[in-house]
Amino acid sequence: MPRSHGERKRTRKKLSKRKRERGLSPISRAIQSFEPDERVHIRIDSSVHKGMPHQRFHGLTGKVKEERGRAYIVEVSDGRRKKELFIRAEHLSPQAKSQPIANSQAAK
Repeated sequence: MPRSHGERKRTRKKLSKRKRERGLSPISRAIQSFEPDERVHIRIDSSVHKGMPHQRFHGLTGKVKEERGRAYIVEVSDGRRKKELFIRAEHLSPQAKSQPIANSQAAK
């Protein structure tokens, strides 16, 4: 049976950073907090190995279910299934809040 070559196999482009982003990430990214039912984007920070999700979830958007220790439980749909991922805050970014459409329709 062939070997798997590890979790980070074939991630040369996906987990690489641009020149200005290399090195440690800012501490503000590690201490950010999220509320339950808040939507977040999964963006893997390759300089932080703890709490890193699998590479297949990089770029997906999920919903925070709860906080457990220093990590968050994020629910992501993977095909037809809902999966719960344990991800640290360094690998998450909040989804931008959109403007309500009701105000623009009321003006018409």
